[in-house]
Amino acid sequence: MSLTLRAHGAMLLFSMLVAGSFSLGVLIANDIAPMALNAARFVIAAVVIGLVAAMSGKLKRSHYAAPWRYLVMGALFASYFVLMFYGLQTADPVSASAVFTLTPVLSGVFGYLLLRQITTSRMALALGIGAAGALWVIFRADLAALRAFDIGQGELIYFVGCIAHAIYTPVVRRLNRGEPAIAFTFGTLIAGALVLLVVGWGDIWATDWGNLPVLVWIGLFYVAIFASAMTFVLLQFATLHLPAAKVMAYTYLTPSWVIVWQMALGNPAPTGWILVGIGLTVVALVLLLEDAARPPRAAKA
Repeated sequence: MSLTLRAHGAMLLFSMLVAGSFSLGVLIANDIAPMALNAARFVIAAVVIGLVAAMSGKLKRSHYAAPWRYLVMGALFASYFVLMFYGLQTADPVSASAVFTLTPVLSGVFGYLLLRQITTSRMALALGIGAAGALWVIFRADLAALRAFDIGQGELIYFVGCIAHAIYTPVVRRLNRGEPAIAFTFGTLIAGALVLLVVGWGDIWATDWGNLPVLVWIGLFYVAIFASAMTFVLLQFATLHLPAAKVMAYTYLTPSWVIVWQMALGNPAPTGWILVGIGLTVVALVLLLEDAARPPRAAKA
């Protein structure tokens, strides 16, 4: 299997694991401060990834030259996760996951600004369809809410976090100097943990860790191991082998996965009109994958 196909497979798994953090996150977002939750999350994920990287012999001192790179990436991803959980305190998980699907458009913009990656007309059409579907879900299939731009506070907070995520994607490719994905991920997690431990120390100290509900611990270990450690590696690997916009295109599957998660947790499925918006995001993904499968044009001299 080629590296490109592996990168696509990595992002498929990424979208499923990320979806779980919305469904579980909304259940625990009001039981623990987002800063404290994500500080613990980054520390646990760093330990897991560090052990795996050490056992595989992929941790070398040379991988951590210019440590400022990891600080930039860690701060960006920590900002995304913290704002996500602040948003989930009031946002519906399906609606929040629809906000996440706006990141491919943002990634395309930042991919051009930072890497001069060009978005083809087909990709632009797909991104537009996906964005339209996302907005339809965010505004709850309500034209009056769309005209009034009546968006929830939680969704708005999370959107700011998604901007940080969209910047992070091309930054990984810009700052990577040939380090293996797992070593690069470990550096990012360590830096993110340090940022959160400093910025969020007040919330961490105020948290009664011994009396947290069991569900919070389940959610914490899920987001730390599956939605952080694993997705960090998957995202880092895919970003090194696919353009930023195509990497983030897989976020279009997230609302569909969230619906599966929600139904598995005993919640009702969304209404038919909202499913139309989710259907548009799937169409966008198919268009992008077809575009990715086409052979690249020869570069002009």
